[in-house]
Amino acid sequence: MASPAPAQQLVTVFGGSGFVGRHVVRALVKRGYRVRVAVRRPDLAGFLQPLGVVGQIHAVQANLRYPASVTAAVRGADAVVNLVGIMQEQGRQGFSAVQANGARAVAQACAAAGIARLTHVSALGADAESASIYARSKAEGEAAVFAAVPGAVVLRPSVMFGPEDSFFNRFASLARMLPVLPLIGDGATQFQPAFVGDVAEIVARAVDGTVPGGRVYELGGPEVLSLRQIVEEICRITGRKRLIAPLPFPLARIMGSVLQVADALTLGLIPDELVMTRDQVTLLESDNVVSPAAVAEGRDFAGLGLAPTSSEAIVPAYLWRFRRTGQFDTLRDA
Repeated sequence: MASPAPAQQLVTVFGGSGFVGRHVVRALVKRGYRVRVAVRRPDLAGFLQPLGVVGQIHAVQANLRYPASVTAAVRGADAVVNLVGIMQEQGRQGFSAVQANGARAVAQACAAAGIARLTHVSALGADAESASIYARSKAEGEAAVFAAVPGAVVLRPSVMFGPEDSFFNRFASLARMLPVLPLIGDGATQFQPAFVGDVAEIVARAVDGTVPGGRVYELGGPEVLSLRQIVEEICRITGRKRLIAPLPFPLARIMGSVLQVADALTLGLIPDELVMTRDQVTLLESDNVVSPAAVAEGRDFAGLGLAPTSSEAIVPAYLWRFRRTGQFDTLRDA
């Protein structure tokens, strides 16, 4: 029996109003799917409506810490996508609650509803043995997903870039604010930045059913860059000449602990760009690149038939605003 047309299928997207979510929703509605966006604040998801036709996108309230709301959000859906993740713990939004137990709640709700098409977006570096709480919670979430829905698709992207990202934009903002840019570990940590639009396309293909399930896919862009190379390129793009100073890991861990406490005591008044946690420092002690095993087994962009987009093709277009005169800057590459 032929599968129903996308217009006859409903996809629930948890975290659909976030950075990755808006791109995933766009990729799904372009295919014709009806999309139910499950978020904590549906009143703040109205900006998604213009991405589809009238009635194609509907936002509902759901919180992964409350299984009943998750069950309600997946009811009647043909496929489910879970994009929810955090980089810093705040109040009850902890790593375990959101990325481990939250992923478990979504997967169990799918299993109870008989939904086999579950796509779970994790992160490159997820490891049950990691010293990072973030990485361990991601690995726990993946295990919970496969335990409940063995045929699920799990995607592990490297750090993602795009107009609303919190990586390239963050360092560009720091370069505008600070005369000296401290680089943890001298910026030797390697990344394989992935374009958020490419990741969203793979998510949509998983919803289509063309990505084999029961596997973990590692998604990295065409370039492997050190943190120092990334920061130097950001400074070049934004026209900021800054001194880049190494920050040893032991000192960075102390600074992370102090800033984390200071941010809590000031009720979040410290600018986001300046906030750093000890766990984030721990993450930087390991490279964030696609493993040789994933490449050999075709569990990467190439194996899925997609040529990833380079950062140099996208990033300059949205970092212009950090130049001294923004869009009116006449500086051009030689």
